[in-house]
Amino acid sequence: MYRLMQPSDWAEVLALWQAQRGDTEEFVRGAVERFAGVQNVYVAEENDHIEAVALAVPVTLQGRPGSYLFGLCGQGSLLLAGLVDTLCAQQKLRGAGFVVAVPTSPEQSTLLQDKGFQKAFALRCLPREVERNLWSQAEFDSVTAKKLCELRAKYWPDTVQLPPEQMGEVLRDLYSRGATIVSSEQGYGIYFRREDTLYFVEMMAENDRAAEVLMEAAREKEVIVEKAVITVGAAQNLFLGEGTRQEYGLIRFEGEPFDVSESYMRLMMD
Repeated sequence: MYRLMQPSDWAEVLALWQAQRGDTEEFVRGAVERFAGVQNVYVAEENDHIEAVALAVPVTLQGRPGSYLFGLCGQGSLLLAGLVDTLCAQQKLRGAGFVVAVPTSPEQSTLLQDKGFQKAFALRCLPREVERNLWSQAEFDSVTAKKLCELRAKYWPDTVQLPPEQMGEVLRDLYSRGATIVSSEQGYGIYFRREDTLYFVEMMAENDRAAEVLMEAAREKEVIVEKAVITVGAAQNLFLGEGTRQEYGLIRFEGEPFDVSESYMRLMMD
């Protein structure tokens, strides 16, 4: 039986999620209660036990309401496929025109594509040397969730957008894992430092030089850094022609399909 999660299901949902995905109880509680909301958590029940779970997080794309399928886990492809169909059908009734996902494995990608999802939101990953420049100035960790949503809408409007409340949960997760946000009047970047390398998981800026200034400012802050690895949208207007293409997301249209060839999705608690 497929249904919405009830408060009494929490212990079983937590145990299943941790067994399948290995996240902490704090992360799972944040995902269920704040990122999606209990009213958007679907479960598959068999013999009075929760056997699969999936979250539907509200998003928008090109002004259209949709859902983000997150946290899909459980045993048995048929059970999971039925849960995906149930979630998509119920979200359509609530007004969602599409459902997006970031598959966690090749097997999950295949399952979702068998249920009508198609590849979208490809990324580019590119390494760059970071020059030393004492004149490159920027601010650090001053961007709020609301401001981040505004900046994404400014620099790349064709972005899968989370509401500020959900983006706040994303930022909490990023900061808990050691992320830093560098920002200026011309852009921002979110990065992790690993030894002598900055790994930018998102970078948006007015032009290549503005992006380089952000990297240079981050180098001055982190001191020992000499290079960066940047991930941007495949169609994004930074460092065009550079980098290696990487598949990232999927989309299933619940109504009339629309063009997502230049759409961007990232920072989805994945």
